Amino acid sequence: MAVDVAREEKALREVTDRLVEDYGEAHPAERVEAVVGAVRKRFEGHSVRDFVPILVERIARRELDPTRTKTAAVQVDLSKSGPSGPAADTTNVFAAVAGRFVPVRLSEHKRTLGVVAAGAAVVLAVGVAFAVQQSDSPSATTAAPALTTVHGVVGSEKSAFFDDPKVADALAKHGLKVDVEPAGSRQIATSVDLGKFDFAFPSSSAAAELVQRKSGVTGKYVPFSSPMAIATFKPIADLLTQAGIVAPGATTTFDVEKYLSLAEKGVQWNQLEGNSTYAVPKNVLVSTTDPRTSNSAAMYLAVTAYVANDNTIVRGAKAEDYAVSRVSRLFTRQGYTEASSDGPFKDYLSNGMGTVPMAWIYEAQYVDAAVHNQLKPDMVLMYPKPTVMSQHTVVPLNDKGDRLGKLLTTDPDLQRLAAEHGFRPTDTTLFTNVTAAHQVPVDINLVNQVTPPDYDTLEHLLDGVAKSYN
Repeated sequence: MAVDVAREEKALREVTDRLVEDYGEAHPAERVEAVVGAVRKRFEGHSVRDFVPILVERIARRELDPTRTKTAAVQVDLSKSGPSGPAADTTNVFAAVAGRFVPVRLSEHKRTLGVVAAGAAVVLAVGVAFAVQQSDSPSATTAAPALTTVHGVVGSEKSAFFDDPKVADALAKHGLKVDVEPAGSRQIATSVDLGKFDFAFPSSSAAAELVQRKSGVTGKYVPFSSPMAIATFKPIADLLTQAGIVAPGATTTFDVEKYLSLAEKGVQWNQLEGNSTYAVPKNVLVSTTDPRTSNSAAMYLAVTAYVANDNTIVRGAKAEDYAVSRVSRLFTRQGYTEASSDGPFKDYLSNGMGTVPMAWIYEAQYVDAAVHNQLKPDMVLMYPKPTVMSQHTVVPLNDKGDRLGKLLTTDPDLQRLAAEHGFRPTDTTLFTNVTAAHQVPVDINLVNQVTPPDYDTLEHLLDGVAKSYN
């Protein structure tokens, strides 16, 4: 039987278009096309072509969505060795399909087999159609394959990402179910029992380095990052603009050097000239987390220590002591501070400027809130000048953790979902697409960034600040 190449090509193009339309939200078009191409190759060299597009579509759907029901009919393996030729190919396909559904006694159907050998299109059509129908019936369903559970401890700002059902679905397609416990990043590095987990996911390279040292592992992945920022309100931004600390524009900037000078003098909000909107007797301070437990506060310390040290990276005991003497009051004058960044940002969202006029946050938290319609009209995102980039780092503690770290870094769906939660993935266009779609004013380039001090120096600075609490 002559093969109608043009008709098969047209049918396969239609299959690809349908799959792109059906799975466009879960997979990029290139991924769908690659799956169709790979499945199609399984049928190369076989002379029975009439139902190749049907079989290709069924197998491709199974691979693009592993939770779909499976049937033996769509798992026909035409690569088995055996007699060749049209009759043999036709009989093999028919046997694979009809054998699943119809008991055949060869002694009673010699004439039928002769027809099959000559041209089994009609019989094969019935078999395949029946297979397709049966695959969608309740009696043909099979249990979804068991997922491998991966346990992790993560910085609290990533809880929403792992709680997202779309993230769970994307991981399930790779056979994984991820359970996480939130904690402050420095808690992860210093006090959490890592033996209970398959991976740790703190929010900076410094915390990750300490986890690596404690666990004796060298591997790590950085699937996304987020610069540090300040969440505030328009009346506060206007006050600080009059004080010369804030500069409005396409994005709002916050001058850390001028702020440090003001804070060192102990200036209160009600002492700011022209203040009629927030005239309260409280120190002008950015609210942070506890530097003894949280990475976001450690990043605040890295920035303020750099500025306090004459805009130079802190190195050596003398520079460390000097920086601590200037910046420790930024922490001790705050009163109670929480252990992780999730709490202060939730206070910012729900309680307004009366409780938290300025909150030191990850940019990702603000963008995530914007995407999920949690921001109020007077809320403002400010970028400290300078700022620091927080590298969210997966430290795999075993093979399961390594598998997850690799997926988070390389899988297009998970990278896209990370951007939807406000993080900056490897492909920054994913992030810019999200912020443009939701009209979030962000600074994409952020030229003015500091390099955090090395691990040991940051530990010494944190120890110095911790001592100042006593």
